[in-house]
Amino acid sequence: MAVIRLFAAARDAAGTGRDELAGTTVGAVLDAATDRYGQDFAAVLERSKVWRNGEPAERSDTVGDDDEVAVLPPVSGGADIPDGRHRCSR
Repeated sequence: MAVIRLFAAARDAAGTGRDELAGTTVGAVLDAATDRYGQDFAAVLERSKVWRNGEPAERSDTVGDDDEVAVLPPVSGGADIPDGRHRCSR
C-alpha cells in the first residue's frame, strides 16, 4: 500500500494527515482516498497539486508499496507591504 500525505485543507477534509491506501497508480490511490474521505475531500482534491515521492505526479503514474503520494492544496498568502515585510491577510 502507498502512503498518502495530506496537507492543509486536504488534511482538514480527511480528518488525518497520513494514511495507507491500495492502488497501482496515483489515480487509483486518489480514488481510494475520495471513497474513504468523501465529497469534501474530493472538492479539495480538484484544486490541489499532487506529488509522488517529491515530484509532480500524473494520475497515470505507477505507485508501489514504498511510494508516497502527497496532496497539496493551494495556500492563500499574505500581502507584501512597501518596506519589504510580509503581512498575513485575514
